[in-house]
Amino acid sequence: MNIKINVAGTLIPGVDCKKPLIIAGPCSAETEEQVITVARELAAMGIKVFRAGIWKPRTRPDAFEGVGAAGLAWLRRVREETGMKVATEVANVKHVYEALKNSVDVLWIGARTTANPFAVQEIADSLRGVDVTVLVKNPVNPDVELWIGALERVSAAGITHIGAIHRGFSSYVKSVYRNDPHWQIPIELRRRIPGLPIINDPSHISGKREMIMELCQSAIDLDFDGLMVETHCSPEQAWSDSAQQVTPQHLEYIIKNMVLRKQDVDNKNAVTLEELRMQIDKLDDEVLNVMEQRMNISEKIGLFKKENNVTILQTNRWNELLKKRINTGLSKGLSEGFVQKIYSAIHEESIQHQKMVMKN
Repeated sequence: MNIKINVAGTLIPGVDCKKPLIIAGPCSAETEEQVITVARELAAMGIKVFRAGIWKPRTRPDAFEGVGAAGLAWLRRVREETGMKVATEVANVKHVYEALKNSVDVLWIGARTTANPFAVQEIADSLRGVDVTVLVKNPVNPDVELWIGALERVSAAGITHIGAIHRGFSSYVKSVYRNDPHWQIPIELRRRIPGLPIINDPSHISGKREMIMELCQSAIDLDFDGLMVETHCSPEQAWSDSAQQVTPQHLEYIIKNMVLRKQDVDNKNAVTLEELRMQIDKLDDEVLNVMEQRMNISEKIGLFKKENNVTILQTNRWNELLKKRINTGLSKGLSEGFVQKIYSAIHEESIQHQKMVMKN
């Protein structure tokens, strides 16, 4: 993986990289008055980066799809009057051209576009030789490889001020979220690309303003680098996504009441933390030893099945085992989803071991 990141720690040139970086503004630029009103209130709060959708990719063609290039003049006015950096979404080469022509500081690639490697490549090609910040939202589906691929394409174009936006993932399963956060996906992204700035978008994850503070805190607890929060002067009257936008006053309350975390502990508490980590390491070793023993038994079962001409997969046995393990896990304070994932992985590994025995 070859993603070049600006090691100076400046995601957006001219903006303090102190965590958390706050990017705020309306879902959509609706009118010049609306844009300027929100920008002035945010600037007065000390917000340094203003966001607004100029082109809005919507599911249905009869929905508001943004004011188009005309709104870029409003962002330029925000930049000139408040000194804030301005950001907007681009979905094609024409958007890139228009945004750069109007001195937009930050471009972000939306979830639908990230899911299309051809579209991302065209955008990346149009950015060659340009010094601009580019943020890449996660694809619609929980696919970390597709997300990384989009980041690699942008990086290969020579963009070094590059970051990711975690906005959650679509799901057919009914959930309290508009887009399920699947926190393990951005965590894996951070593991795979150390140093990559990750911005959380609680507005699109929640779909409702009442959950935004909780999600902001979760992102801060996971050491995300910043937050992108949709902010509107009159959220209830917003032309798009009204339920998930907050007022500048609400955003200010969230910022003031977030608990900021630190990565390291002071020397006084370091011993206690190290002792606890050593206990975790010891238990992990024990878990792996138990898994080794379990797979040895699985191989013996595989040999028995081979000698007696029995199929590897025993669906009734598997369903019965999973049900029992979930109930046991619940009694021990473990979630059903966690136990199911663990035992599904164990079952898959067990089948692989038995298949190897069958082949020999």
